[in-house]
Amino acid sequence: MTYMSRRSAIRGSLGLLASGALMRPHIARAAASTAVVWRDQGFVPEEDAAFRATAAAYEKASGNKIDLSIMPFTALNQKIISALTTGDVPDLIFHIAPGTLLPQNAWNDKILDVNDIVEAHKSELSHTALLNSSYYNSVTKRRDYYLVPLSQGAEPFHFWGDLVEQAGFKLSDIPNTWDARWNFFKPMQKVLRAKGRRKIYALGPQMTTVGPNDGNGLFQHFMIAYGGADIVTPDGKLHTDNPQVRDAAIRTVSFLTDAYKQGYVPPEAISWTDADDNNAFHEKLLVMDLDGSISTELAMIKDKKAYYEESRTIGLPLGEDGKQMPAPVGAGGLFIPKGTKNLEVAKDFSRFFMQPEVLNANLKGGLGRTVPSMPQIAKDDPWWLDPSDPHRAPFTEESVLGPTTASYYAYNPAYGQVGAEQLWGTMYADVIKNDMTPAQAVDKAFKRAEAIFAKYTFD
Repeated sequence: MTYMSRRSAIRGSLGLLASGALMRPHIARAAASTAVVWRDQGFVPEEDAAFRATAAAYEKASGNKIDLSIMPFTALNQKIISALTTGDVPDLIFHIAPGTLLPQNAWNDKILDVNDIVEAHKSELSHTALLNSSYYNSVTKRRDYYLVPLSQGAEPFHFWGDLVEQAGFKLSDIPNTWDARWNFFKPMQKVLRAKGRRKIYALGPQMTTVGPNDGNGLFQHFMIAYGGADIVTPDGKLHTDNPQVRDAAIRTVSFLTDAYKQGYVPPEAISWTDADDNNAFHEKLLVMDLDGSISTELAMIKDKKAYYEESRTIGLPLGEDGKQMPAPVGAGGLFIPKGTKNLEVAKDFSRFFMQPEVLNANLKGGLGRTVPSMPQIAKDDPWWLDPSDPHRAPFTEESVLGPTTASYYAYNPAYGQVGAEQLWGTMYADVIKNDMTPAQAVDKAFKRAEAIFAKYTFD
């Protein structure tokens, strides 16, 4: 196994950034200026180190300064909301998952468009990254680009290969259709408990009513698998009146609540935060989980046995219609609040970051937790598909090289409120706790979603 070569590649990428050996930004050197930049804390320390290296490379190349603040995900979200409310904003914000923030604030005309930056790279960017970067502004009455998309990422299946084998099953027998794959892991629970793992559960779906993100992603996956992908379409319209969409939602609620009631899902799953399933997986309390990115595995990267030998990552199977499921993908990147005091440097740093060499080095420095928004980068650099890493290659294939689709957040800011209110998690809770039928729970959630969407009309 090439542990040293992998680390050497990462150090090499960071070294290029730190030395400023990559392409120089095209800003004319004028009087040095400082841009205030906020970003969310990386899931692994290497992400923060890579961003600092990119900022340092930009400073060396341009003569400008980046006043960088890195803060935890929740704290950053709160600070962004406060800043946009008061008008005391930074010059630039990096966010790994801005889907719950950007659509609403673009709608309210609180974010500046970055059309010039995105258009310059439009032919290089994935179609899904472009969809995830474009939002409707209710003041200008049009859709523009408000995110400089640097990365994207899907939600793969994570499982413990050693536990599968201990339960007497073969990895080669994992099914390639949606329901069959989930059901494959269920019998393992009884076997493993009989062998002493008394607290283990077969499945770890984020059926949460708390969120903030993973439960909404789980719902979109099931809707795609069951033929209900068009619950929200790219034109921003909600289609809860479509019988096929309603049927897919009822099947989703039925499958998940049945698994929960049958004891295959931890009881705490309906109140999990986004990190709780990761923690349960790390403690080997779950055999399988569907969760965003490979952050679950990267948190274990120093444990070479767990990372390289025991845990496994695989992409999405076929849907119930027998067709390959597109992976729901969100985009991460940079956006500029209205009221920025240094627009020139904010845009120039964004342009610098969008250079393929810079972008690739940055994401590799972050250990590949997210993949490039430019598919050609992943095709050209063998690091992304290195077969010696059991997680990065399948994650890259799913997230950018295979079929993908945008998050519903990109289509209409109303979906952000749907997510914030945890309508889908509440459906499961209504069946589990309130004795509703799946159809009743779906109809209740759909009625509320329709009321939310009615507030947002596109001219």
